[in-house]
Amino acid sequence: MKTGKGLRFAAAALAGVLALSACGGGDEGSDGPADLRMTVWSANEAHLKLLNEIADEYRKNHPDVSAITFDPLPFENYTTTLTTQIAGGNAPDMAWIFENSAPDFVSSGALLPLDDTLKKAEGYQYDDISPATLKLWQDGGKLYAYPFSTSPFGVFVNTDLLKQAGQKTPAELIAAGQWTWDAALAAAGATQRTTGKAGLVIRDFDYKGWDNLSTFWTGWGAQAWSEDGRSCGFAAPEMVDAMTALHKAIFTDKALPGPGTTADFFAGDAAMTVTQISRASLLKDDGFAWDLAPLPAGPKGDYAVVGQAGIGVLKKSKHADAAADFLAFLTNPTNSEKLAQFFPPPRQSQLTAETLAKTNPKLKPEQLQKVVIDGITSGVVKPNHAGQAELSQQVRAGLDPLWKPDADVKAVLDGVCAKIQPLLAK
Repeated sequence: MKTGKGLRFAAAALAGVLALSACGGGDEGSDGPADLRMTVWSANEAHLKLLNEIADEYRKNHPDVSAITFDPLPFENYTTTLTTQIAGGNAPDMAWIFENSAPDFVSSGALLPLDDTLKKAEGYQYDDISPATLKLWQDGGKLYAYPFSTSPFGVFVNTDLLKQAGQKTPAELIAAGQWTWDAALAAAGATQRTTGKAGLVIRDFDYKGWDNLSTFWTGWGAQAWSEDGRSCGFAAPEMVDAMTALHKAIFTDKALPGPGTTADFFAGDAAMTVTQISRASLLKDDGFAWDLAPLPAGPKGDYAVVGQAGIGVLKKSKHADAAADFLAFLTNPTNSEKLAQFFPPPRQSQLTAETLAKTNPKLKPEQLQKVVIDGITSGVVKPNHAGQAELSQQVRAGLDPLWKPDADVKAVLDGVCAKIQPLLAK
């Protein structure tokens, strides 16, 4: 756990670095062909192969761009690593930006406005982009990052493992109107007891990435903070109920692996995992039988949670204009359709089960409709807030005492609010 001094330093870093990176920029002072670099969160071979293919196609007609490199950064420390690069004078030309740090990046002045470049690009069809997907990435009427991926969370299911444990599959529970968190956690716990494998994994949570738990607590009507971002929601009754259910599932029912235990669903180590369709590429053709289901219903009924990522161009880039031009090519209708196999696009014309199925051969049209299209239509975006770096560190530190068998759930959550309410009220 970080000390108070460490927390303050990490929190101040994002705001300070972005403020500094707002100074300077454009192609001013650049010499020779552009060598572009874009930071990405994924090191997945299939993702990088497609990105490199699109980059190679672009370079065929752009001799002024000598190279385009995609630089994978570790998911857990992505934003911290990115801001360290910026602070160290090694800023990328383009950056993949998560929804939780979008408010800081967008309002900082560190990113190049993209509206003019995208609208002027031949055949771009800017008006096809869903206005709802743009909101998080706009400030003062300008777009500062393209909403590259608007991806709802679903539940990937190892049907072989569930059947081995004598449990009904989510498809069977959905057909019976019984696909709820109570049913999902019961099946997960039974699978662990019967097979010794993990029941359910909330991917990328690992007792650190707390905002991924919004895929769980939203089913109880809970939220990290109020809609206006000024009031803490962790101590609310809905959150206490949700986290009590989660704590019981972890430490009593063993439905989720406990702290320090790793279980990779895609390696066959868990019956279910909550994640996004971009991870479907990890499924092996000769592996276990699997399915994809929407998130289970919570006490408040059906719901969906969306993870969103944008791509922005750093003003400080020596080749900012060239980077923006490549971004327009990367996200034009043709390439957007190619990328849709991993990253659900914001283009309204492409958000149909038929269109997505063309580039998602592993997923059935009905799976894409229920999880992706319906999820985008009704989903809420994962928690995001200005000053997210400090908030995130404080929430993580505040939740640490919860991950013990004898934790007092309400007291822990009251403590989280005590930590973050002064920050929210600023």
